[in-house]
Amino acid sequence: MAIIDDTAPPEPKGQPLIVQIAALTGLTVAAIAIGWLAGLYLSGQQPDRQKEAESAVVKASETHLAEAGEKLGVVYLEPVTTNLAGPTETWVRLELALVFADKPDLVVAQTVQQDILAYLRTVKFHQVEGPSGFQHLKSDIEERAAIRSEGKVRSVFIRTLLFE
Repeated sequence: MAIIDDTAPPEPKGQPLIVQIAALTGLTVAAIAIGWLAGLYLSGQQPDRQKEAESAVVKASETHLAEAGEKLGVVYLEPVTTNLAGPTETWVRLELALVFADKPDLVVAQTVQQDILAYLRTVKFHQVEGPSGFQHLKSDIEERAAIRSEGKVRSVFIRTLLFE
């Protein structure tokens, strides 16, 4: 004979759907409120960058580039245009600025520029591809500038680098 269970199935013990939706909505509202309050707190902690930027623009517009360069010991070199060692059809145009440790020396700047021109003619295109190639090129140029100027050039800024 078969065993028959006449008892009613147990009722589910979970929360009703409405209570779950209310809990989810309450947690969402709480998370939004906490995020909004944290944003208000953090925005009050930071300096007003807009006012700083406006004052920097006003200061920059008051001085001319050449005057500022003389005061800072910066010499802007004429563009260097030459072809690379390989492929020879590839041309490079390079604009540099030299930062001197002391008073700028135009004769030294011209010597550095000629040395950089000679160096660029030995560079192959694959050596300057990508960000690491650019960093290597910049460090080589800075090293050559420091050697040619006998330590007078502190840094080199690459203003424009164009390959054609």
